[in-house]
Amino acid sequence: MAARSIASLTVSFGLVSIPVKLYSATESSKAISFNLLHKACGSRLKQQYFCVKEEVPVPREDMVKGYEFAKDQYVTFTPEELKALEEAGTHSADITEFVPIESIDPVFFDKAYYLAPDKGGAKPYALLAKALRESGRCALGRWAARGKQYIVMIRPVDDDGLVMQQLLYAAEVRSIRDIDIPKTDVKDAELKLAQQLISQLASETFDPAGYTDEVRARIEAAVQKKVEGQEITMTEAPEGGGGQVIDLMEALRASLDKKAATPSKAKQAEARTEARPETRKPAKRAQPQAEPATRKAAKK
Repeated sequence: MAARSIASLTVSFGLVSIPVKLYSATESSKAISFNLLHKACGSRLKQQYFCVKEEVPVPREDMVKGYEFAKDQYVTFTPEELKALEEAGTHSADITEFVPIESIDPVFFDKAYYLAPDKGGAKPYALLAKALRESGRCALGRWAARGKQYIVMIRPVDDDGLVMQQLLYAAEVRSIRDIDIPKTDVKDAELKLAQQLISQLASETFDPAGYTDEVRARIEAAVQKKVEGQEITMTEAPEGGGGQVIDLMEALRASLDKKAATPSKAKQAEARTEARPETRKPAKRAQPQAEPATRKAAKK
């Protein structure tokens, strides 16, 4: 399925403007989440807010936002006042400087977006990507969106692509100097052994496909077993139309269909299944005259 652009903006430096399309580089929808249900009847729970003073539920129309400036003391803001404080979206990322890529500590990295040239932007896009790659530098600038202002880093990726990485502000990152790390002497023999171990496990590149989320795999296997065992909770919508029917089986199947394992991941999952009989799926029935190797192939 082709990626879908989530926004358009202009990257500018000097007198050069590059129209680009924005694509999310990560997928939060891949995370497994659970809903809270009523244990007695299996119905979906609805969140309510209670006033700690009057001990009564408060509807949303009676809520206001407040900032606690001292213990139990608040100043309140109307939606209009908060809206006036937001940063207006500029639909542009204005580059202010170019710095060596290695000068930015990854601890400052936040959400990442892929950039692709928009109409009329192919030539300047390619120019910026090549210039950054050959100079070993990345571009730093500002981008305003969703009422906030972000520091962004634009860096080259692969052969001809660009990534725009949101960066955290200095106030959002703690210093490692705030942590107590005692000074400890390291013996030469210990250091030599550690370096040998590093050399044995060294790789020239990072291959993310070589790592799998084993906890997610266990949860998916457990969910599938419950679905197959018909341990499913379904409730009727309450009278008055205020509730929502949750078809858990369809939601679970849709979630499982989204998983598209690479060959290497599939082999790792198969190895884990073979090693843990409790999560092994029912195997196809082998022919009586088949050898063990044939039966193993049949399982695959």
